[in-house]
Amino acid sequence: MVLPGVYAPQEDTALLAGALSDESLPPGAAVLDVGTGSGALALAAAGRGGRVTAVDVSWRAVCAARLNAVRAGLRIRVRHGNLFTPVRGESFDLVLANPPYVPAPATGRRPRGAARAWDAGHDGRMVLDRICLEVPRLLRPGGVLLLVQSALSDPARTEALLREAGLKAAVTRRRRIAFGPVVRGRERWLRQRGLLSLADYEEELVVVRAELPV
Repeated sequence: MVLPGVYAPQEDTALLAGALSDESLPPGAAVLDVGTGSGALALAAAGRGGRVTAVDVSWRAVCAARLNAVRAGLRIRVRHGNLFTPVRGESFDLVLANPPYVPAPATGRRPRGAARAWDAGHDGRMVLDRICLEVPRLLRPGGVLLLVQSALSDPARTEALLREAGLKAAVTRRRRIAFGPVVRGRERWLRQRGLLSLADYEEELVVVRAELPV
């Protein structure tokens, strides 16, 4: 169930769910799903026996995730807050992240409402850079980050920042998709900025996997 204004599971969710299915997740593993939206990924991890905490800055998303957990008969802890703030001081075996990553023209104000789920500043890295900086402190030794983003927001920078923080990082999954409504709506601006070429009529999504060495 997706409430109005809550990010609905889409191709990026499915790509990250596929990466999650590849991970060894022992029963009782501590899992964090940051930017949970409807809770789809949190529920997938809980269904495999993980002790899951889900976080979202949207109260509607928090309510949706809680309702979906009840409907699925699964237990997850859902917290309202900005990125990692609600779990400060905790540590996890696995962190899942589907953050906003679409570059957006400057407006002089932060995204509001549903746009918080996709608008990510001029270079698409408003949240990605924060994750790269902060997530190493949340991972237990051997812990893994699985993050999905667009090629429009520089996956190579994500890999480089995570490696600089001491993690082993690489792109493990890729998928090309037709432009969705957000990218279509700013296609001309993205081409003017050189983020899309004249030959590009699909967007590439990638999953970056990063692991904190034991």
